[in-house]
Amino acid sequence: MSPAGPSSPFQDVTKRPVLASYDDYADAQKAVDTLSDNGFPVQNTAIVGVDVRIVEAVLGRMSWGRAAFSGLGTGAWFGILIGLFVGLFSSTTGGLLPLVGLGLLYGAAFGIVFGLISYAFTRGRRDFISRQQLVASRYDVHCEQSVLADAKKILGLGGGWPPTDGTATAPTQSALEQAADTLAEKADEVADALPKPDGGVPPATA
Repeated sequence: MSPAGPSSPFQDVTKRPVLASYDDYADAQKAVDTLSDNGFPVQNTAIVGVDVRIVEAVLGRMSWGRAAFSGLGTGAWFGILIGLFVGLFSSTTGGLLPLVGLGLLYGAAFGIVFGLISYAFTRGRRDFISRQQLVASRYDVHCEQSVLADAKKILGLGGGWPPTDGTATAPTQSALEQAADTLAEKADEVADALPKPDGGVPPATA
């Protein structure tokens, strides 16, 4: 396999040749993972999303109750973590569970208040819950030209192109003969269309 060093992080990777295109990001990721498993220098590859757009899926309506419930869950988890942290590094002999319980209660109360205040600041401009994600029409796997043939061999895409020595493929004998026959036919047609030396014109062909 051709050696290749790491590419510059400031290089425009979209200018590299396209190794393969996939409809799903998971398939593009799987292709790069396959290259990595076979010892390919994956620092010479890049996954580029084409025609990227933002898709926002609306999950439901936001209300005061939902805002309070969402804040409660977030605050409770935060309070539990604070209780565990304090309990592990505290020198008191009261035990860990009371500190975790207090953290849960205070965290839940703080979360409810924070959730209601945050919802109040929206002033009804966003009364819904949604989830956003980036979606592309396709995902191109780009690869450096110097190792493109090796990548195609690993993925089973055909490693014969581009030639590794940089020379063009010579035309076959049949292609040369066909081109010669075509040129000969064109020459005959031009010769038949020219006026005869005696001033006549060539007879019309059926």
